Amino acid sequence: MKILVQKFGGTSVSTKEKRKLVASKVINAKAEGYLPVVVVSAMGRKGEPYATDTLLSQIDDDFKLANPLAIDLLMSCGEIISTVIMCNELNNNKIGTLPLTGGQAGIITDSRYTNAAILNVDTKRILSILKSGKVPVVAGFQGMDDKGYVTTIGRGGSDVTAALLGAALNAVEVQIYTDVDGIMTADPRIVSEATLIKKISYDEIFQFADQGAKVIHPRAVEICKKNNIPLVIKNTMNECDGTVISNFDSEDDNNIITGITHMNNRVQIKVTKNSGSSYDDLFDILAENFISIDLINVFPKEKIFTIDEKDFTKFTDLTKELNISYSYVSDCSKLAIIGSKMRGIPGVMARILKALTKQKIEVLQTADSHMTIWCLVETKDAQEAIIALHREFKLG
Repeated sequence: MKILVQKFGGTSVSTKEKRKLVASKVINAKAEGYLPVVVVSAMGRKGEPYATDTLLSQIDDDFKLANPLAIDLLMSCGEIISTVIMCNELNNNKIGTLPLTGGQAGIITDSRYTNAAILNVDTKRILSILKSGKVPVVAGFQGMDDKGYVTTIGRGGSDVTAALLGAALNAVEVQIYTDVDGIMTADPRIVSEATLIKKISYDEIFQFADQGAKVIHPRAVEICKKNNIPLVIKNTMNECDGTVISNFDSEDDNNIITGITHMNNRVQIKVTKNSGSSYDDLFDILAENFISIDLINVFPKEKIFTIDEKDFTKFTDLTKELNISYSYVSDCSKLAIIGSKMRGIPGVMARILKALTKQKIEVLQTADSHMTIWCLVETKDAQEAIIALHREFKLG
């Protein structure tokens, strides 16, 4: 069976006109000999009637905290509504369909409501539907635990649903349809010269997704890499070929850098050796209090790291209890310069620092791995820094 999984995001199914375009993608897949399995997100974004955040806004915060099972049931509704409405659109185009919740599609999870882990995917029902000639339309972002309760698998989980089904069904490809043409060399809202990356490796795209690019969920990338299933990011609104994500690197051998992404709302922390008696145990204490740190530099008499701005108040309260003094720089952005071809190439960091120095941008901190170099700058300089680096490595 030549199975193709097609996932359509919330903006792709939000209006009648867009759903017609979705239907055309499914029709084309069938015409090309594929058996499509469609996965849908909830329609639209907050403020629109069936969006997940709109549904959540109807419930009090204290109820949310005390009743995660009920919240999962509520959050699942947006995707379920999308499945039926999308089936209606496909029916108008003479395509037989069957709408399925995540649980009906065979996605079995544990009982950690609002962030459940996948235990198993039973494909018998979907395969039976495909053999009957119909198109299964599956509600993304959700599953069912062994007690029969609805669960959700974390925000952005519709991508994960598509990847899970692709792996379980041994699909030839998983297509993620959204409102952009694919993965770009930088955020086009910042860099007008940003271009489409036609091919990219799983490892590179995992860095993009993990470092702030929101086009694809990192867990979906991980699942497809593990099962060696190509992922394709495409635009529902046009016929652009999109970005193919596979084991193969970009075909552009002229560039050692594939692209640049960034994360705002970082706070840089500096703690010196004589700052308090808990200095040596600081990282363990932060982990125990669920404060995630990155860009970690440890010196004999100083520790430098960054945290998310949302954790800063908790960090401040904690250091008061521990009697630890520190200095900090707020309103920072972490730039990630990504490229698998930089491995073993000398002078990349020097080029980055030179390009930023030329623009009089101060680099507060750096770190690197085999395929990513990170630079911490003040947020007021972030856009100019991204533009400068994009030009330095000729990504336009």
